[in-house]
Amino acid sequence: MPKSVAGKNLGARTGCRLEADVLRQLAQRKQTLALAESCTGGCLAHRLTNVPGASAVFLGGVVAYHNAAKQRFLGVRAKTLAAHGAVSEAVAREMAEGARKKFGADFALGITGIAGPGGGTKAKPVGTVFLALAGAFGTIVERRLNAYGRTKFKAVTARQALVLLRLRPSKSGTLCA
Repeated sequence: MPKSVAGKNLGARTGCRLEADVLRQLAQRKQTLALAESCTGGCLAHRLTNVPGASAVFLGGVVAYHNAAKQRFLGVRAKTLAAHGAVSEAVAREMAEGARKKFGADFALGITGIAGPGGGTKAKPVGTVFLALAGAFGTIVERRLNAYGRTKFKAVTARQALVLLRLRPSKSGTLCA
């Protein structure tokens, strides 16, 4: 039986890994995906590229760990970083939108957060993550708290990003109905 978190079904169809199911659905719709990862350090790109045939859908990604890389390669504005910090809804939004534009993709996921063990604050504790999904519908951002060690933090966050894409808003329903 699929696991659920906060009432959301996280499982793909029986016998399918989530990333394989998402890529298959995108391929069937002739849609493409790009990534902008920070705190996951390429974990999501790794998961996607483990699926044979991913290149039909996955155009590429940027691992922008440093703020200068977020600005240079994804178009995140210096004033956004100064006003909100690298771990924020605004930066996740600009990361996703920048990746979508740079790669010319139908969808882009942007991920920024605090993997820990240090770097947290009262307002943004270790484990805080922002996930953004940009598409023709606009950009949606979710804030999560994944208070795990770094390895599990990356894995859980990458999975949450795939679920965000899978459950994206659309006129025809979810990606994997």
